[in-house]
Amino acid sequence: MLSFSLVTAAYIGSTILFILSLGGLSNPETARRGNWFGVAGMTIAVVATVFGPRVQTFGLPFIIVAMAAGGAIGLYAAKKVQMTQMPELVALMHSLVGLAACAVGFASYIDNSMTFEGTEKSIHEFEIYLGILIGAVTFSGSVIAFGKLSGKIDGKPLLLPARHWINLSGLLVVICAGYLFLHYEGWIAVLALLVMTALALAFGVHMVMAIGGADMPVVVSMLNSYSGWAAAATGFMLSNDLLIVTGALVGSSGAILSYIMCRAMNRGFISVIAGGFGGGTAPAAGGEAPQGEVIAISAQETAELLKEARNVVIIPGYGMAVAQAQHTVYDITQKLRAKGVNVRFAIHPVAGRMPGHMNVLLAEAKVPYDIVLEMDEINDDLPTTDIVMVIGANDIVNPGAQDDPSSPIAGMPVLEAWKAKISIVMKRSMASGYAGVDNPLFYKENNRMLFGDAKKMLEDVLKDIE
Repeated sequence: MLSFSLVTAAYIGSTILFILSLGGLSNPETARRGNWFGVAGMTIAVVATVFGPRVQTFGLPFIIVAMAAGGAIGLYAAKKVQMTQMPELVALMHSLVGLAACAVGFASYIDNSMTFEGTEKSIHEFEIYLGILIGAVTFSGSVIAFGKLSGKIDGKPLLLPARHWINLSGLLVVICAGYLFLHYEGWIAVLALLVMTALALAFGVHMVMAIGGADMPVVVSMLNSYSGWAAAATGFMLSNDLLIVTGALVGSSGAILSYIMCRAMNRGFISVIAGGFGGGTAPAAGGEAPQGEVIAISAQETAELLKEARNVVIIPGYGMAVAQAQHTVYDITQKLRAKGVNVRFAIHPVAGRMPGHMNVLLAEAKVPYDIVLEMDEINDDLPTTDIVMVIGANDIVNPGAQDDPSSPIAGMPVLEAWKAKISIVMKRSMASGYAGVDNPLFYKENNRMLFGDAKKMLEDVLKDIE
């Protein structure tokens, strides 16, 4: 068994590796190294915890069996889950963190091996109460997010009458239950804890059900933050410094990411929690339907335009992920670059269903990092671009965000695809995006619509390019 000093040293080393991991993940070129830092840090942390002085020898077989079972499930998921299913897998992982926080909280409450008195007892019970509260919200909210992302639950927001008053009433009950839990013993404290847990689970469901599909990238990063704070609360309950530090790292980074996502959508964080965005299918109230004629184009015509172009920008969206067309996109990119065409990719911060979704898919297809640019880096180049090719994206290229003050996405930063000489939009139909707003880009004179399954159409384009 390891001594306390060795465990402390191991935890410090793990913390440093986790910080290096976050630093590495900030850049696609160092992301692989960042992942390995994270793996090394977690390995050290697990070994130090399992063989530390706080684990009794008779409990090791149970821990090893549990670790083997969890590792087998994780390995199976890593091999079987497609890259296009990453958003729902991330949401599911967040739910497990919340569930673990709840389990640890209840275990800490019924654990009689450690006794506290006075202020220490009050602090410990507050840690338990807060940990279960955050864990329950994270668990139920993440399960609903998984259902929405996987299509098992309708992505439209469920807006209950007086929902804000319902939430406020629930908050007041949670505060009152917390007072009873901290000041009474026996069945009153247990009942207060159970009432709070039930309300927290209900709030997690209600909160995410009320959020529309357009806000799902923010929801994923928000739940990531919640899972971090749940882990930190667990660390306080267990007096584990490593859990506190790593939970704070995850919680704060998730909060920062949520802020970045909200800014990229011109949305306030409170307005996201309030829900509703992405639920309509009609033009915004007070706005007019787009005017003009839609010009369709064939795969062969698209290939000819691409071969004649000098500068091409590809804007991927969730439609590319659904069709699993990223590898075909890369093949087209290779062929065009071999012909001397300058091909680059433009990534909107909220394209897809989770932060960095498009970057992950393009990295899987081995698209070079140096031609994958963020919105702020490439928007100024679009007016001098010959062809902008939009693959399964909608709201992130909607000119209504700039031109229509009555639009639900008014003020949202978008990729200005309509400013290119020619824009080609690939979609199955004329259906609106997650925000439920018509896109005037489809009707512009310099725009062409390539209808059909993205993968099949791109394969036809590839054949004609060859």
